[in-house]
Amino acid sequence: MSSPVLLVIAHGSRDPRHAATVHALTSRVRAQRPGLRVETAFLDFNAPSVPRVLERLAAEGAPEVVALPLLLTRAFHAKSDIPAVLREARAALPRLRVRQAEVLGPSPLLNAALERRLYEAGVRPGDRSSTGLVLASAGSSDPEAIAVIAEIARELRHTGWCSVRPAFASASLPRTEDAVRALRAEGVRRVAVAPYVIAPGRLPDRIAAGAAEAGADVLAGVLGPAPELARLLLDRYDEANATAARRVAASA
Repeated sequence: MSSPVLLVIAHGSRDPRHAATVHALTSRVRAQRPGLRVETAFLDFNAPSVPRVLERLAAEGAPEVVALPLLLTRAFHAKSDIPAVLREARAALPRLRVRQAEVLGPSPLLNAALERRLYEAGVRPGDRSSTGLVLASAGSSDPEAIAVIAEIARELRHTGWCSVRPAFASASLPRTEDAVRALRAEGVRRVAVAPYVIAPGRLPDRIAAGAAEAGADVLAGVLGPAPELARLLLDRYDEANATAARRVAASA
């Protein structure tokens, strides 16, 4: 029996860099696991849409799909938008089994990808004790998502950074520039901003603008097609398959 298709569901953006980055990431996933069919779909702005990809897979006779939200936290899209789209697809395509995997974060692999981008931007491992870090996420009105970002910031503080503050590009406070200034007010002389986002777009640009406005010393790149992120996608895919297998065994 062939493995279920991995369908990576990204939000989408009017910014062409977003889709290009998502496709680069899914290409890396394919390279890490040759033979696994990996498809990409978008909720908005970009093609192909989730329903169109699922319709095509059903027409080709694919029996099963693992739908993986390309999201770092369980906010509105993971809890509402994606489940709604998948419910409609299941109703319209009864022969196609569709399961939703868990979101990507939190995960040590995301932290490793974040550190990779910081090192690429010029931070050295020995700089941690003298560098304050701003963990800058897209932001959300979902309290669960905000709590996850705050907890990640606390975890990073225990890995040697002299101080770590979360920041948000939308929906929540503080903004990136405010977090940078707060670290300066604490007496931190060197500040690095790490965007906790996957692909470029309007909100990552807002993070970069805030870092520049407040005079941050280092601005890391977005997570993008980091190898750690590609591995994490495969881990979530495997976890979804293992969960399904346990359920089948329990009902037998």
